[in-house]
Amino acid sequence: MSSLVAYEDSESEDDCPNQAEEGTSASVQSGSFEQNQKVRLCNSSEVTPTSRSFAPDPDRSASEYHGSSSLNPHSQPRSCYDWERKYCSNETAQEKCFRDTATPLSLPATQGKIAPLQTLPHMPQSLGDGLNPAKRHQTVPTGVRPYIPKRLRLTTSVETVDPEHQAEKVPGNQIRESQILSDVSARIKPYLAHKPGAAGIPRKLLMSLGGHQGPVNMVQWCPVPHLGHLLLSASMDKTFKVWDGAESGRCLRVYTCHSGAVRDACWTPCGQHLLTGSFDNTAVITDVETGQQVVKLDNQFKVMCAVLHPSNPEVFLCGGYSSVVKAWDSRSCKVVKVYKAGIQQTLDILFLRGGVDFITSSDCVSRDSADRTLIAWDYQTTAKVSNQIYQERYTCPSLALHPLEESFVAQTNGDYIAVFSSQQPYRMNKRRRYEGHKVEGYAVQCEFSLDGTILASGSSTGSAHFYDYHNARMLHTLRAHSQPCLCVSQHPVIPATAATCDWAGEIKVWH
Repeated sequence: MSSLVAYEDSESEDDCPNQAEEGTSASVQSGSFEQNQKVRLCNSSEVTPTSRSFAPDPDRSASEYHGSSSLNPHSQPRSCYDWERKYCSNETAQEKCFRDTATPLSLPATQGKIAPLQTLPHMPQSLGDGLNPAKRHQTVPTGVRPYIPKRLRLTTSVETVDPEHQAEKVPGNQIRESQILSDVSARIKPYLAHKPGAAGIPRKLLMSLGGHQGPVNMVQWCPVPHLGHLLLSASMDKTFKVWDGAESGRCLRVYTCHSGAVRDACWTPCGQHLLTGSFDNTAVITDVETGQQVVKLDNQFKVMCAVLHPSNPEVFLCGGYSSVVKAWDSRSCKVVKVYKAGIQQTLDILFLRGGVDFITSSDCVSRDSADRTLIAWDYQTTAKVSNQIYQERYTCPSLALHPLEESFVAQTNGDYIAVFSSQQPYRMNKRRRYEGHKVEGYAVQCEFSLDGTILASGSSTGSAHFYDYHNARMLHTLRAHSQPCLCVSQHPVIPATAATCDWAGEIKVWH
């Protein structure tokens, strides 16, 4: 589209006698908008040898004089009505598009094929008004797209493809995002009206979800029953995603809030936010629908585990490559408590029932490390309740609380799962342990079913193992992956359904 020539206010007709005698004459100095050269009308005293005067040709339309940016007779004229028909639907809309008016340029009636034109559309008073949209206070009618200068269009296009905020600015994603929490899967609906039954063991592959470019550290189903089809995954490729794990298997949302590997992630109890911890030293609470960061906190150490307080979800704990564990309040964005353990790093954190006490697991392994492998803390006083829980020299990469009984389990690098009492003095049950899988230094996680009868665990061999919690008997071994299986998450609503993830970045749903 050719540039529109902007006319500034000229002198009155009394001061321009040449205008009445010669029709309409002007002194035009050719140039572009970038050079910011102005067009002067009826100013005979400033005519220079380089300027050219012209009179309207009866054989040419008045719109050609107005639409061409130069007065070269060999150039192809372009009518200003092309611009009008595109952006202004009628005369009223046209007047609204040009609110800043100047003295109209009067031309005699032409004898061409078009109807006589008395006045041309109002133009901005100066060239600067056309370049700076902030100076043009105009209201655009509904359904009419206003003109945007080329400079502004280029700036807008660069901002739109910003990789850090691309997900928030793409209109197509916004339509899809608004349906994440509003849709209810048809596969979930039959189970919502009934109380969850006994947990089963999955045996057949339902779907395979591929999309992560790095190891997937964990998968977790949404705890809200009517949103039970949503599956959360966190990966070392610096992203975490929400999937439709019940029907379509497609990725509903990709979150890129971290600049480092996402080590841990969990749903909030309401299902509307996600808590993640990353190797970029931050813990982030993200809105599921919009993908916007609600809270982003700098821990000043690599975060390996982030856990919400069970009775106060606004408070969460962060542990990682540090000798301390920090408790954050998401409302004030401040550290409310600090737990000094004097250890190398924290591998996992588990709140016990009620949130009065919690257990931390460390990677400190030595002859005298029996008092630092598992530590029980008082949440309010930040004091150590017990540090003589686990006497063997194995690290415990993950912990899990029984949903009904007063006990918890710890995954150990001794290739077994140990059982402990969740009440003081937190003694280990030496007569019951769950064996048959391999850990071999991987962060293999374990998890209970909703009714607490089945204990599931991954394995460095790629298998998923299911145990009877009460007698520690292995019920089934699922050949799930070719790479180490890091997590097995059992569905809270649909029986005999579980999701697994592996070191190669693959996620599978079994039924």
